[in-house]
Amino acid sequence: MSVTPFSVQTTAIDGLMLMQVKEIRDDRGLVREFYRESSFLEAGLPSLGKWLQMNVTESNHGVIRGLHGEEMYKLIGIVSGEAFGAWVDVRDGSPTRGNVVTQHLTIGTQVLVPKGVCNGFQSVSAAPTQYLYAFDQEWMPGMAGSAINPLDPALGIDWPVAVDTTNFAQVSQKDSGAPPLSEVLGSH
Repeated sequence: MSVTPFSVQTTAIDGLMLMQVKEIRDDRGLVREFYRESSFLEAGLPSLGKWLQMNVTESNHGVIRGLHGEEMYKLIGIVSGEAFGAWVDVRDGSPTRGNVVTQHLTIGTQVLVPKGVCNGFQSVSAAPTQYLYAFDQEWMPGMAGSAINPLDPALGIDWPVAVDTTNFAQVSQKDSGAPPLSEVLGSH
């Protein structure tokens, strides 16, 4: 049996944490801990209480989802496939407001996304990517938050798979029609 311990890494966005989940492997396979309250608290992370909603998206190669920053904590992880994650801090008063972080995401990698930080990703594996979201609030139409056009050049995000802006199966009309970063930062 082998055990990979839970570990946490800070990023250039205040409160955005990259984590490697605890994994226990033996002859039968493995177990990954998606969330263990005591491990979070021991690492100095906030208690996320009970989850009120969990979603799994399945996205084909090259699909971009986001960038959305609702007023809820999100704990995200890859169930299958691989993704290229992107986050943008648009929170008023944040010391890292305007910062952008990108990270290649594989199975066993998680990200704790603070309230108000925009979250998005692109599926980069040949097979569809399954992306798990756990929320501390239920998503509701019209809830407080921000959205940014993931293709805004000012973000400096180098999406790994070429994007056809006219293909709404690759990036939704809603996401590609979201405002640019300058407009979102200027309106807060």
